[in-house]
Amino acid sequence: MRTSKYFILGCLIVLGSTSCKKWLDKNVDPNNPNNASVAVQNRLPWIEHFYQYTSGVTNFRTSTAAGVYYSNSAAANALSTTWIATTGNTTPYQTWFVEVASNLNDLYNTAQQQGAYHYMAAADVFHALGFMQMLDVYGEMPYTQALAGNPSPAFSDGKTIYNGCMAKLNEAISLFSKTQEATAPAFTAGDLWSGGDVNRWIKFCWGLKARYMLKLSKKTDLYNADSILYCLSKGPQSNADNIVGPGFNNSTVTDYLLSDPVVTNGNFDYAAYGSNQRISQYHYNLLTNMRGSGITDPRMTKIVPASMSNIQLDASGKVIAYTWNRSIGVDSYGPSTRLVKGGATSIVAPSYAATNTNITYAIADATERANFIAAQVQAGRPYTTSGNNVVVTYRAGSIYINNTNYLYAGDTVYVNLRSSALATSGIAAQGALDVNWYPSAAAFTAGAVGSTGSFQVRPVSDQEILTFHEMCFIKAEVYMRKGDNSNAYTAYLAGIQAHLNMMQAKLTSWQAAGYAAVNPDMAPMNQAAINSYITSNAVAQGAGALTMSDIMLQKWVAMGCSIENWNDMRRFNYSAGNTGFGVVYPGYDRGPLFAGTALYTGGSKTDPRYWMRRWSLPTTLELNYNLTNALAINAHATDPNIWSMPVWWDCATDAEYTAYLSK
Repeated sequence: MRTSKYFILGCLIVLGSTSCKKWLDKNVDPNNPNNASVAVQNRLPWIEHFYQYTSGVTNFRTSTAAGVYYSNSAAANALSTTWIATTGNTTPYQTWFVEVASNLNDLYNTAQQQGAYHYMAAADVFHALGFMQMLDVYGEMPYTQALAGNPSPAFSDGKTIYNGCMAKLNEAISLFSKTQEATAPAFTAGDLWSGGDVNRWIKFCWGLKARYMLKLSKKTDLYNADSILYCLSKGPQSNADNIVGPGFNNSTVTDYLLSDPVVTNGNFDYAAYGSNQRISQYHYNLLTNMRGSGITDPRMTKIVPASMSNIQLDASGKVIAYTWNRSIGVDSYGPSTRLVKGGATSIVAPSYAATNTNITYAIADATERANFIAAQVQAGRPYTTSGNNVVVTYRAGSIYINNTNYLYAGDTVYVNLRSSALATSGIAAQGALDVNWYPSAAAFTAGAVGSTGSFQVRPVSDQEILTFHEMCFIKAEVYMRKGDNSNAYTAYLAGIQAHLNMMQAKLTSWQAAGYAAVNPDMAPMNQAAINSYITSNAVAQGAGALTMSDIMLQKWVAMGCSIENWNDMRRFNYSAGNTGFGVVYPGYDRGPLFAGTALYTGGSKTDPRYWMRRWSLPTTLELNYNLTNALAINAHATDPNIWSMPVWWDCATDAEYTAYLSK
């Protein structure tokens, strides 16, 4: 493993000359910072920010594995459609070690010298957040020697990493409970996430402990329902206790490592920066047909993006009339008709027709040609035919697919998740309040919106680190495991309501700020629709009707772009139905484009190795430079089917886990 220990200092230098962020001008010598001179109140907000960055890429890629998103990027798409995973997955590992972990010892030690106990505690919290995330995705990794300056650190097993992270949280609670020395920098001066509210951080620690203890649900010797409930009683008690990383659209400064915007929501930087990602059919179905109810969730139009269609332009080329084209989901698990015809990664981004544009499609099959022509007639598009060729005219103002393959022509129904930031739009005139995506500068000038984006992944979205609704759903699951359906039901309803309330509060703030005037999907939900949803058949009506699937699917929707969905799916063995609660994630399975037979070698859904259980270690960072240590702890670290090997907490016993690691 190679880490660049003080890269963050370089970031402070570069950003200090260009960014308006207040955190950058308080070093002893801002022109020549060094490890000893960087003040803890300056280091912490950048650790918070860069944790959002590493968390963002992990959230996105694990969300494709959990079926939240489809991507036409081969590397990410493999996690949800073909299941052919590539070695690499370097970015989560690299951003964690280079941009966050390499600064934790320095933050802790400097704070300790100053009696700044709350900054020491924050270092502990980030230690737990990051290394637990690494355990979740990679399993074994350098831990006890990871931050000690050893260029070839030994690996630790999952149990060691887990226990180390829990110990850090216990110490953090103790440190947050202490009064800082009088000369120590105030925690309010450096905390970007909660303004220095120590009580919220203490609740944050207890909430993380509950989240992590829930991971042990397969381990009869370690899982303790009452201990989790105790942690929840000390964790967040309302949305006021949520820990979120704020996202901004007020800077064009980009990251030194990967050239992404530095002030935006970390989920945006991966899920909605480009045009590759779309809502999956699985996700769409839960928002429109939860529990087979046929009820549309009031959150649907805030999560599922839309584009303009049927656009009419005035004489100056401005949009004067249109209808909204709400995206449908991309089917990867059912018939997958479109993907089977065109290929797993074939859905492409749309273009904008600034003038009338002709596309010639050669369609040899007579039936396909007739169906294609019928679709043009229904859409009201002019066309001509000559033999196998169909020439379609896309009128000026059309958002269309600029490709001669007729299979792609209808792909405008799949609206991408893309949103725009000042640093990424490429359109100089696009202001900070306009985070819509436009297919081109000409489309922007006309006012033709290519995507309204999605609630969690806009540049100005809050990045949810730990929320009250997650705590409610954890409580519901724990009570259900205890056989206490009454309390489980109360917590289940509270989780749904908490998420709706959190979304509504953010949408209301966006409206007040002026975003909704440009993007209607950023306006508040209809309160009557919210009230109706809670009492509809989309929500279990009564404790006797509640199932574990009800709890987990509502949690899945609420968590969205979060690694916790993938963690939960592994705990319940996806849709295997062998955990005592029936099929918890119905409809999730390998689709017709599955090609990962070498990676997932289990013979049936009840075999753990049928499913994706972890990622391969990054080739360039560990398997090339630290292979001896990687193989010393896991003899199968380089095997193709490492992807289906459970991590420590995903095993019922230590014996099961060690059997996987040995030859």
